[in-house]
Amino acid sequence: MTDAAQPFDIPVFVVVPPRVLLLDVAGPIEVLRKANLEQHTVRFTVTYIGPSATVGSSIGLAVTGVAALPERLPDNALVVIAGSADAPMDNNRPWDEQERAEQAAIVAWLKRAILPGIRLVSICSGALLAAEAGMLDGRDCTTHHACIEDLVRLAPTARVRDNRLYVEDGDRLTSAGITAGIDLMLHIVAEAAGHACALAVARYLVVYLRRGGSDPQLSPWLEGRNHIHPVIHRAQDAVVANPSQDWSVASLARLSGASPRNLSRLFNEQTGMSVTDFVNLMRVALAREMLAGSRLDMEAVAMRAGFGSARQLRRAWNRLNDGPPSAARSRLPVGS
Repeated sequence: MTDAAQPFDIPVFVVVPPRVLLLDVAGPIEVLRKANLEQHTVRFTVTYIGPSATVGSSIGLAVTGVAALPERLPDNALVVIAGSADAPMDNNRPWDEQERAEQAAIVAWLKRAILPGIRLVSICSGALLAAEAGMLDGRDCTTHHACIEDLVRLAPTARVRDNRLYVEDGDRLTSAGITAGIDLMLHIVAEAAGHACALAVARYLVVYLRRGGSDPQLSPWLEGRNHIHPVIHRAQDAVVANPSQDWSVASLARLSGASPRNLSRLFNEQTGMSVTDFVNLMRVALAREMLAGSRLDMEAVAMRAGFGSARQLRRAWNRLNDGPPSAARSRLPVGS
């Protein structure tokens, strides 16, 4: 294998606190494991770290083999802080001095180890440790609904958002309770390895990708995916991977192993839209990304997104959006 074929490595360091809530670790990291198997462009390498080599978990199972907190982190590291359970299974005793000391060690380590360029991800109540370390000062953030008041107290200058699955503010990413960590990690995978990879992982986990963390609207890339029908998923995966291709009902039917008539029927039943509507939805989503992230003119955007002309793009756009396509450029910084 040549150097050019080597995958881009993203080192992931999972901080394991005392009384770790096991699903905060297993859920998000299972997303990364499956993402590594689904594609070869990006590889997530995971290391579990903490102040203790053995940690008790929320369900009474001990977690062992935890590496020491490193003195330095790679510049492109992704640090994930799991949450803790106040009352682990069969253990309602108060936190002891050693557990408090381990929490304090994590906070102290975050203060010295999280340098510019390192992304910090908190799962559930892990946000409280990040807040205590000052990592969320002045940031938009969230946590488990039961911990919102504690987060406000620990990070008084932060903009704490409730009723959010996850919140991204620059290199700080925070998620709400427990399974929302899976949603956040799927979002990270989508950004690093593409929407098709994230969708494949979600389907493997039998998880419906919900709306973006701080976006009240469902992402167009995720619409029509709340089903487990393999024929429709094959067709949808092909379109998501390359929306600009000349997709017809017949070509997608051949690819998915169904007749054109059956594919059309299944599409309407499973997604609530026609094949053509789904293709146009993906093309408009692609056009939106190009409009927001480039200075390409409307005709060039239309052609690259799979439309025959800017007029076709505008017609499809207007069926899905209130404003014109040009409104998508308003967030692009001057000089980009």
